[in-house]
Amino acid sequence: MHDAQNPRELALLVLDEIYERGAYANLALNKALRGNGLSSLDRKLCTELVYGTVKTTGTLDWYLCRVINRPFRKMAPRLRTILRMGAYQILYLERIPDSAAVNECANLARYYVNENSVKLVNGVLRQLSRTKATWQFPQKEEDATLRLALTYYHPEWLVRRWKFRFGLPEAEAMCAYDNAVPSLCLRVNTLFISRKTLLERLQADGCEVEPSKWSPDGIVCRHLPSLETLMKEWGRFLYIQDESSMLDADVLAPKPGDLVLDFCAAPGGKTTHLAQKMENKGKIIAMDIHDHRLTLIEENATRLGITNIRALLHDGTKPLPGFENRADAVLVDAPCSGLGVLNRRAEARWTKKERTLSQFPPLQKKILAQAAACVKPGGRLLYSTCTLERDENSRVRTAFLESHPEFRSKAFLHPVTGERVEELQILPWRDGIDGFYLALFEKVE
Repeated sequence: MHDAQNPRELALLVLDEIYERGAYANLALNKALRGNGLSSLDRKLCTELVYGTVKTTGTLDWYLCRVINRPFRKMAPRLRTILRMGAYQILYLERIPDSAAVNECANLARYYVNENSVKLVNGVLRQLSRTKATWQFPQKEEDATLRLALTYYHPEWLVRRWKFRFGLPEAEAMCAYDNAVPSLCLRVNTLFISRKTLLERLQADGCEVEPSKWSPDGIVCRHLPSLETLMKEWGRFLYIQDESSMLDADVLAPKPGDLVLDFCAAPGGKTTHLAQKMENKGKIIAMDIHDHRLTLIEENATRLGITNIRALLHDGTKPLPGFENRADAVLVDAPCSGLGVLNRRAEARWTKKERTLSQFPPLQKKILAQAAACVKPGGRLLYSTCTLERDENSRVRTAFLESHPEFRSKAFLHPVTGERVEELQILPWRDGIDGFYLALFEKVE
């Protein structure tokens, strides 16, 4: 990606990475902004254009298809991206004059597509500017899911799925949650500092922070200096982690001296939290199928001053020799459809496809079966995902208990209400944190 001269040009190049090469929006944008000479105002505009265009993609396409007299999907990818970027400015950015948006996009088309495309971009975006007030989302009762999908920028298949499972008001609330600005949460590294002390120090530094009600190690941030400043000053004392994913270590609750296996460990957030619970005593084998992701586990452990983690390259669907019936506690935070955490990944709502959801339960069951073989009698096994899908959650739990009579369900305390539960499904619109599922099992002695 060459050095872009202005925020729109840089946004186009980042959007290309996302749409055409499957890049994560936050990673691609951070990489592009690093070392780029844009002013803070231009950086802000670039960020707005990238996240805004990606988030509203489906709705932008709906509008564009109304003012283009040829198949939008068959256009050159970069031309589609330029039109989406222009449409986003015209439909959603009131402070940018439509004429400026049209002109800038025409310039991008001239430079990045060809001279012939300039006329098309001009015509389409001007037509959209003239007619935007006249277009109305479908209003009929039978169009309720499509209307919701367009209003809240979600794929229609996903809204239909949530409507079927939870009802229309809840589906709408879930979509609204996904569109809200995600909260920033920190996990305190209790090996070196208490939550109370870190809270006091951050508040003294002018940060607006409060204790999490979901995890004893969590801090919810309302206002902070830049993350860079925060990490520079407090790096060793904290880890950026969502409240939901802190629940794994709290519920599995390994003790100092335990042997713990973490089957799908990278980048190491949950692994390092387990190490804290163990007071950095005992041993954690942290596994991942990708070599380069093991490096992330090791880097995070080093930064947090943790020494009891050993990273191991391992495919969780295969047996783990030498660990049969040995582990005190095992965590399977399984690969999943991730439909509970869409508000943290702008592009994820469009990259996920309904037809691929069925690939996850068989994979999850395979990993659970291998993990179960490593649990010693009296030991515990925790299964978790960051999705709302029953097929990946409660149905996997039921199937596991049916096929593994040597295990029983183990009740644990709900982190907020204190009631005893055997499984926990976090619903974002109700609970106010990312969608997450946990089920705890115990191997019968």
